[in-house]
Formats: sequence, C-alpha cells, structure tokens
Amino acid sequence: MTTDINTLLTALYVKIDDWLGRPARVGRPPKLSDAELLTLAVAQVLLGVRSEARWLRFVPRHLPGAFPYLPGQSGYNKRLRAALPLLKKAIRAVAADTDLWTDGVWLVDSTPVRCARSRPTVKRSQLAGWAGYSYCASHSRWFWGLRLHLICTPAGLPITWALADPKLDERQVLTAVLEHDPGLLRDRPQLLIIADKGYVSAELDRWLDQRGVRLLRPSYRNRTPRPDEHLLKPIRQLIESVNHTLKGQLDLELHGGRSIEGVGARIAQRLLALTAAIWHNRATGQPVTRSLIAYDH
Repeated sequence: MTTDINTLLTALYVKIDDWLGRPARVGRPPKLSDAELLTLAVAQVLLGVRSEARWLRFVPRHLPGAFPYLPGQSGYNKRLRAALPLLKKAIRAVAADTDLWTDGVWLVDSTPVRCARSRPTVKRSQLAGWAGYSYCASHSRWFWGLRLHLICTPAGLPITWALADPKLDERQVLTAVLEHDPGLLRDRPQLLIIADKGYVSAELDRWLDQRGVRLLRPSYRNRTPRPDEHLLKPIRQLIESVNHTLKGQLDLELHGGRSIEGVGARIAQRLLALTAAIWHNRATGQPVTRSLIAYDH
C-alpha cells in the first residue's frame, strides 16, 4: 500500500462504510452517503482548504471521480454540522482499529481554540455563554474562545477529547471527561497519565488512584520533587508536538466555526483527519506514525 492521499481516502471510506453498515434511515437514501461525507471532510482538512465553497470547486479538479456527487456549499455545511455525533463515533472507531488504542500511557493537555479576534465579533457571536476570555501562558496572549482538552497516546492517537470554557479548571474537565466514558479506564488496568503542573491536585490523585490510574506530573518549585520527575521533560514535548500538528498542519485555530455545532464539527473534523492519518500510517508500516506530509498535496 502507498501513502498518497487517494489511497488513504479509499481505505478510510471502506473502513467507515463497513463500520456504519446498512443505513437505518427510512426513505430515499441521500446522494452523498455518511461514509462519503466523512471521507470528504477528512480530505478537506488534509489538503488544507478551509473555505467550504472553494473546497467544493477544488474536488472535481484535484480528486476527479472520487466523489460522484457533491452538494452545494450550504448543503455541505448543514450535513457537516449535523454529523457532529457521527464524527465523534468515527474518531473512536478508527482509533480503536489500531494497536495504539491499547497503549498503557496517556498524555493529557489543553490548548486554546480561538473563535473571535474583534470585540464586535465577540458581542454578536452565537458562542457567547460557552466561549470566553482567558490567558494562555504558553503563548503569552489573551484569547476569546474555547479550550480543547485532548487525551492521546504518546504517538498522538486521540483517545478522547472535549471543548470547554477556557476558564474551567483543567482538573475538573479531565474528571468530567473520564466520568462520562468510564469504559476507557475500566479496560486499561495500571494506566499511566502524564500531565503538566495544571493537573496538580491531591483530590485528583486520589480519584484516579481509586480507579487504578497513576498520574505523573511535575511538582511545584517549593515542593519535594517526585522520584520519577526526571522522565517527564522529553515525554511532555510529545503532547506539545501533537498540538503543533493540529494547529500548524490542520489549522485548528482557523476552523471558521460560528456556532456551537459548527465549532464542534470542525474540531472533530480535524481530529478525525489526524486519527485517519495515524491509522493509515500504522497500517502501512510508515516510520513516522503522525506524519501528514504524504497527504497534504
């Protein structure tokens, strides 16, 4: 198998189509199936075309014959926003089809997802009440938007994720995410989660310890260093590199969403693209699991 974009899209379409099975809806089937919609959404992100209107003009010229039917821009936008639950399930289905899914080490971190730049945009945004202002210490800037809380493997494979108000405590979000999907911890005995100083909490340590999970994170400067802290620095760079892939190559902060459903669908679209690339690289035996170079042109 090769690692060009057409091979990836074909393999992904077959995987999603098999996973979805026969559609349960009654009546005339849509001209663009759910499997084709998700494959089209992944292709858009990997090829870096942010405008949906330009993307639908781009496909016939650069991917001729790949999609027999293409909706208009409005129809594509509505289908994509409505497909948010399907996108979430597809990320899990594709991720679970790799050997990385059972990895006993997780990385957890949050990163800003900016949703507006000007005060007038903030005032009229449909995201008001969900998004908010917050300060990003790692980038030394204020932003208005959300935070993406991502749990992934050291190879970058997304395990689970959440979008939340940037003012919410990272520890509370982590607890809520794991409580929402308890099967993730139940199926992984002796799991190790690696985090940064934002997750320092005796209460969180106890909560995870009750579930057989160990949290490895640095201590504050005025505290006695933990015995295994020297292992953290090179590992912590892995989650930063995953965030860099999402922002630098998959345009995470240039999503263009203006509603809750729109932002959620576009973030899920990018996470599915990352998952699909890792899944395909793993299946084809590529030396760099998270490389997107073969698929971005």
